[in-house]
Amino acid sequence: MNSAVGRLVQAELKLMMRDPLVLTFVVAFPIVTMLIIGGAFGTQPDQAFDFVNPAHWYVASYLTVVIAAMGLVMLPVHLASYRERGVLRRFAAAGFPRWSFPISQLIVGLATITVSCALLLAVAAPVYGLPPMHAWWRVTAALALGSIAFVSLGVVLGSVLPSARSAQAVGLLIFFPSFLLGAGGPPPHVMGSVVRQVAGPLPLTLLTNAVREPWLGLGSATGSLAAIAALAVAATALAARRTAL
Repeated sequence: MNSAVGRLVQAELKLMMRDPLVLTFVVAFPIVTMLIIGGAFGTQPDQAFDFVNPAHWYVASYLTVVIAAMGLVMLPVHLASYRERGVLRRFAAAGFPRWSFPISQLIVGLATITVSCALLLAVAAPVYGLPPMHAWWRVTAALALGSIAFVSLGVVLGSVLPSARSAQAVGLLIFFPSFLLGAGGPPPHVMGSVVRQVAGPLPLTLLTNAVREPWLGLGSATGSLAAIAALAVAATALAARRTAL
């Protein structure tokens, strides 16, 4: 790893692990909500959940909640606060390469998501059990591409919003409807037709479908995976342009 990127990554990881917003939204919120909603629907296969264990349905879904929390809430606030305090200008004045900051944010975001997802699965395993993975390579590809896409979206939001407060407001405004409609709320079969039409094209819905369907053996979700791959490419390119020092 380039020394400049390595120094930025080390510093950013330390800051992330001390940030209460990370501990709340990226780590605690998905785990606590998964435990609550998984317990509410029980463990008996149900038609509303395509005849799979509802708890397993939500275990497979909530990894994407971690990803969305990182990209829509945590990173925009973190980066907007940097811009407010002039940290990015100091990085540039210190001689860091233009490309070092966006790369470091991508690495730190992906590392934080990996740790948070591992913690969620570690909590879910003794409580509900982990659903067998029917197509592991599709699930892995969806999680990797989705993480890149949402981290890049978070970097873009943090680069255009004027303050940490506005970033938090906009991030939460995007996150909670996406969370309820695309991953952590009721299954699509019990939603009204209008709500399903609104939820369908949301990036978090596409990512959740791309993870949950091949994981639980409900389908290949090739279209959703392709859409997330396209989003990852576009968002990463835009993030690189917006955040160069």
